[in-house]
Amino acid sequence: MAAPLDPQALQAALRPFGESFTLPAAAYTDPSVLAWERRHLFAGGWTCVGRLAELADGCNQRAVTVGDVGVLLTFGPSGARAFANVCRHRGHELLPDGASADRPAAVCPYHGWAFKLDGSLATAPHMAGVANFDPSALGLVELRVSVWQGWLLVNSGAQAPSPLEYVGALDGLISQYDMESLKLGDRHVYDVAANWKVIVENYQECYHCPLIHPELCKVSPPTSGDNWALPGAWVGGTMDLRDHAETMSFDGRGVGTFIDGAPRRTILYVALFPNLLISAHPDYVMTHRLMPVEPGRTTIECSWYFEPSITSTAYAVDFWDLTNRQDWAACESVQRGISSPHFVPGPLASNEDAVYQWISLVASAYVDPAAALRAAVSPVSS
Repeated sequence: MAAPLDPQALQAALRPFGESFTLPAAAYTDPSVLAWERRHLFAGGWTCVGRLAELADGCNQRAVTVGDVGVLLTFGPSGARAFANVCRHRGHELLPDGASADRPAAVCPYHGWAFKLDGSLATAPHMAGVANFDPSALGLVELRVSVWQGWLLVNSGAQAPSPLEYVGALDGLISQYDMESLKLGDRHVYDVAANWKVIVENYQECYHCPLIHPELCKVSPPTSGDNWALPGAWVGGTMDLRDHAETMSFDGRGVGTFIDGAPRRTILYVALFPNLLISAHPDYVMTHRLMPVEPGRTTIECSWYFEPSITSTAYAVDFWDLTNRQDWAACESVQRGISSPHFVPGPLASNEDAVYQWISLVASAYVDPAAALRAAVSPVSS
């Protein structure tokens, strides 16, 4: 099923780099498009729901939403599992979105049906003697789940490739940072009045950096780095540090503790489709997890991860909080412009090749989500 968008406008976005245009306004403003994205891109892809260690902290069950699908995560002897958050009796949610529990079974609050952590039906009050009642056939509907570099990815559809195919070459790039050994140093949650794709497009280029990021430009040349074209459903590249800088901070200095094995002179910026942005530095990793709320509104969970010995994190957090807010102001202005009846999709500059890759992936997914994801993971497309 294709997205509810003008096919000709999508074809303009899919032209070769240098000839293409940005997505049509409806891709950023139409509620029906966002509804389609929630079902086909978020529920249908491998969506990041958070860090496994944090999701399982203090509980063995947690309810989350993936796109437009309620998901019940369980954490038991067999590891993390995901199920539709739907009781097999009358469809009541087992837990409300965002809630957690720590008990032997997930108990429906409506009629008391209980399900073990492996999804099998444990008890069903007043069902004894019901004709053709088969408890073994009434387990929770299981969904695909994968732990990647400490993040929990959930796929509630059937069209996404395997998780390792999905992340593709990104796995080797991120493994340099030993993410699972890092600890959460700080987290900010932002409410941004912009479409989630506007935010990712902004993330994919530094064309704007000289005009709105003077602090960033002092420690990283805005014209530095390269973008990759490698297998996987992701887009991104690197930028360099200036000679005096050892990390991204206001003065280019950190606390002198670096991630063993991480590149020392470059910063990695990647977007794993659809909702995880990873900015990896020599001494910390920053992530943005995007959660669309409305066509013109996105919740962003920004997290900073450090070596366990680092306790002073303000040098990175304060720098990026300012940079984030500069970006959010720009994205909100773009959203207002796109919402104008006079907006017309524009061309991309020669240094916006990563933006082109992102828009091409989205536009291809609008036409045929399954085919777009298959093409992204294929080495032929690299």
